[in-house]
Amino acid sequence: MFSGIVEEAATVVGLRKEQENLHITMTCSFTHELKIDQSVSHNGVCLTVVDIKDAEYTVTAIRETLERTNLGLLEIGSKVNLERSMMMNGRLDGHIVQGHVDQTAVCKEVKEADGSWYFRFEYAFDREMARRGYMTVDKGSVTVNGVSLTVVSPTENSFQVAIIPYTYEHTNFHQIKAGTVVNLEFDIIGKYISRMMAF
Repeated sequence: MFSGIVEEAATVVGLRKEQENLHITMTCSFTHELKIDQSVSHNGVCLTVVDIKDAEYTVTAIRETLERTNLGLLEIGSKVNLERSMMMNGRLDGHIVQGHVDQTAVCKEVKEADGSWYFRFEYAFDREMARRGYMTVDKGSVTVNGVSLTVVSPTENSFQVAIIPYTYEHTNFHQIKAGTVVNLEFDIIGKYISRMMAF
């Protein structure tokens, strides 16, 4: 379980295909604190640490993860948003995030607004999935590349988010431009409510 509050943007230093799996090696400031078998959110995807060597660590993404997320698009030097699992004795600063990416979206526009930025994302809309809570609502929560954000101006298949300078600089939002593919996780509370209303 995560909160969507990114700790750091790690740098990809190695990518190795093994059959349909992709081994992703990264470096970050807290590698020495990680442990084998630990769950860490990577661009919103919960992955298990499988190897640690000096300042680098490795996780493995399987075929389904690569097809459903943007991890298959990573390159050497890419920045990946990291969050370790939530501690139950602390504050929930973002919202409840599972680390289970629902689908990807494409950035359609980036606008600077007096020191902050507005990003507009568009995703494939499915009416049946929307009935089950896979949608955005005004002032609701959504996770973009693992970052807990508040929805602005949603439409049937798009929404905006406002990014403050700190988030822009300390996550991979500074690398997102028109055409960039991002990971989405819709609000789990909305999914549960939609499911209950179906009965």
